[in-house]
Amino acid sequence: MKTQSGAIERLEQSGVKPSMQRIAIMGYLMDNLTHPTADNVFNGLSSSIPTLSKTTVYNTLKLLARQGAILELTIDDKNVRYDANIFLHAHFRCKLCGSVYDLPVGSFKAMTVKAIDGFTITERQLYYKGYCKRCSAKAEKNGA
Repeated sequence: MKTQSGAIERLEQSGVKPSMQRIAIMGYLMDNLTHPTADNVFNGLSSSIPTLSKTTVYNTLKLLARQGAILELTIDDKNVRYDANIFLHAHFRCKLCGSVYDLPVGSFKAMTVKAIDGFTITERQLYYKGYCKRCSAKAEKNGA
C-alpha cells in the first residue's frame, strides 16, 4: 500500500515513532486533502479501527503538528483543520460552504519576513477568505 509506506516515511522523517493508529491517521490525511478536522479523521477511521478513540486522534494530530509532519490550520473559526501538505502554500476558505482549498504561492520571497529584534518566528500561515467557484453566484444573489 503506497499511502501506508508514505505515512510511515513521513512519521519517521518527523521523528515520530510509527504505530498502527499514527500510520492510519497520517495516511488518512495524505489521502484526504480536504483539510479535515479531528472529528472528520475520527469518523473516517473509526469503522476500520474500532478501538480508535477521539482522544487518540486529537493527541496524534497535536503530536504530528508539533513535529512538523502536518500543518495545523486555524483558518476556520470553529474547528482546527489539518493538512498533510507541509510545503509552503496559502489557504482559501469559502465563507459560505466552509471548504478549504490550497493556493499556490507565486513567490517564496514575498512570504519572507525580515527578522524582528527579539522575536522568534515559529510558523507562518497565509489565509484568504471569500467565496469559492460553486458559492460565488449564490453569495452574489443573496447580496453577500
